[in-house]
Amino acid sequence: MISVTRLNGTRFHVNALLIETVEETPDTLITLTTGKKFIVTENSSDVIRSIRHYLRSIGLMSAMNGPAGTQSEGASS
Repeated sequence: MISVTRLNGTRFHVNALLIETVEETPDTLITLTTGKKFIVTENSSDVIRSIRHYLRSIGLMSAMNGPAGTQSEGASS
């Protein structure tokens, strides 16, 4: 979960695994895979940074990137 702030100043948490898009329109709009949308005060780069930090903390970023120095799947030598 990541913590974000509504326009009225209240903080809440969003499941980062459900975030489909993050847009600046000029307010930051988070759209979930469920279709639910939130406008937050954080800029999009801060939201994306929080998502990446969360994914690293649960081990998903390293799983998606794979160990350093390995060939990508399907590559031949």
